[in-house]
Amino acid sequence: MQIRDLPYPDPGKPDARSGPRFLYWLGRSQLRGQLKSLSWGLLHQLGVAGLPLGAGLAVQAVVDRSGGRLALAGVVIALFGLAIIVGDTMLHRTASTNWITAASRVQQLLSRKTAELGSALTRRVAAGEVVAVSTGDVEKIGWFVEALSRFFAAVVAVVVVCVGLLLYVPSIGAVVAIGVPVLALAVLPLLPRATRRADVQREKAGRATELAADTVAGLRVLRGIGGEELFLTRYREASQEVRRAAVRSARMWALISAIQVFLPGVLLITVVWYGAILAGDGRIAVGELVTVYSAVTLLLFPLRHFEEIAMAYSFSRPSATRAARVLRLERTSYEDERGGLDDARPTGDLYDPATGLLAHEGQLTAVVCGDPDAAGRLAERLGGHAAEEEKSPSVLLGPVALDDLPLDAARASVLVQDKDPVLLSGTLTELLDVPASGSVRPRDALDAAQCDDVLAALVQASVDGSGDPLRSRITERGRSLSGGQRQRLALARSLVADPEVLVLDEPTSAVDSHTEARIAEGVRRLRSGRTTVVFASSPLLLDRADTVVFVHEGKVAAVGEHRELLRDDPRYMSVVTRSTDDETEFAAEAGHTGDRTGGGTDDATHVPTPLKTREQLEEIEESA
Repeated sequence: MQIRDLPYPDPGKPDARSGPRFLYWLGRSQLRGQLKSLSWGLLHQLGVAGLPLGAGLAVQAVVDRSGGRLALAGVVIALFGLAIIVGDTMLHRTASTNWITAASRVQQLLSRKTAELGSALTRRVAAGEVVAVSTGDVEKIGWFVEALSRFFAAVVAVVVVCVGLLLYVPSIGAVVAIGVPVLALAVLPLLPRATRRADVQREKAGRATELAADTVAGLRVLRGIGGEELFLTRYREASQEVRRAAVRSARMWALISAIQVFLPGVLLITVVWYGAILAGDGRIAVGELVTVYSAVTLLLFPLRHFEEIAMAYSFSRPSATRAARVLRLERTSYEDERGGLDDARPTGDLYDPATGLLAHEGQLTAVVCGDPDAAGRLAERLGGHAAEEEKSPSVLLGPVALDDLPLDAARASVLVQDKDPVLLSGTLTELLDVPASGSVRPRDALDAAQCDDVLAALVQASVDGSGDPLRSRITERGRSLSGGQRQRLALARSLVADPEVLVLDEPTSAVDSHTEARIAEGVRRLRSGRTTVVFASSPLLLDRADTVVFVHEGKVAAVGEHRELLRDDPRYMSVVTRSTDDETEFAAEAGHTGDRTGGGTDDATHVPTPLKTREQLEEIEESA
């Protein structure tokens, strides 16, 4: 695989059972590239190991005053030098290719898994961990894959040099053959401690990254409540913990590096001292002593790769473990005797067996839950994104279970908009350029979502002076917009997609009552003939629904029209009007339960507005 051929047509199916298994799978998947890099690494390392032979021949030729042998030594040195140049150049090229292609493979695997899980990913894995895996961890994993070939080439070179010295000068070769394994294994007892300290550092760094991401994302709110300095102080403390952990880790690696310098120095001194005694006694020639000295000196070069591979593995193993933890996440699936379906798009009523919720085809169904968290989980279930720990049966669309559908077909059939939707940076045209049926024009969707003021704000903030709001750029996550404006743009995007079933979780929780009434009418008009499920507690939305379903303690408790439920079900009234139990009981006894309705929320403060009388509600509806 060459860099120019990236990305991979298919990155493969990884072995994500553990971090080491994932690293092994990754190295095996690039076996051809590893063999190429190993071959060039052997050429380079053997060239380095062969230089002492040429140097020894040259010195001995000078001592013996032999011009022919001196010329031969020059040729030998030139050949080994050429091997070093070619081998080092090609080793760097192939090793870098292995690094980049491995990182690209991991990135593709993570991107594929992200697309598969969608919004469920960040609920199963912390956001900071996802960021760490897709950035720094990918680089560390690539480093280990790239270092593998250099390490094996260094092992072969060390073995060849030791065997050569044993055959060339057995007395000194035995010393080297004993000392080199000691050098290679001396740091092994320190590696577990160094690895643990490195793991602690990365764990603290991941938490700090997550805290920073959360702080930046919520900066607007933090400033509003005066909590900015509090969270900045927490981030400073987290940063200092990362710094202290990094210092502790660096100290251990510094000790390992010092040992890797000290022990080879001791071996070199020992070889020179013993060789000088042998040369003084005439048991070896001067040229042989020079050869042995040069070989031991250059032997320290491949030994450095032993330290590198230890560091690369200690850093990449936890990174690979985190990547494997993300890659082994699976979309919840309940297989049955049908064995799955084709890519056909099913139609029909949307039914959840776990709660008894039924949304009739082609109608606007409103769902009221007393618990906002339960409402969010139910909305995700309706889209086929149930939590991993849930074991309840799959939601049905017509006669078909969503979990039996291929992922693309399930997402095209049921679209869920979270209560806190994400807007990616780019132009408004790019935001609305989503897979869609083509039946809804972007301008119609923007009108239905009441985005006129948003368009005006984008034109005013535009720097190109075009005056076209569709060409105006939206900042990352829409941070330059208010919460209500972000909600409306996300709603317009969902309306443009025009899925068979659209599930909206509190789509107007951050807009004022007048805008909310107009949005309710616009959604009802634009989604006519399509199945729409809205999770809300605002009477302005509930009063326009064909059917209202009240879910209490995880089960459907009542079904009917808004005004009927408001009159007949005290629990429903308490949720919709946000009244206390005493107020609900008093209203029920007085026979005025149908005269109390709840308001929306204010776009700026996001707090409930006072309860409205029927006359106030009718005035809002008339103005809409």
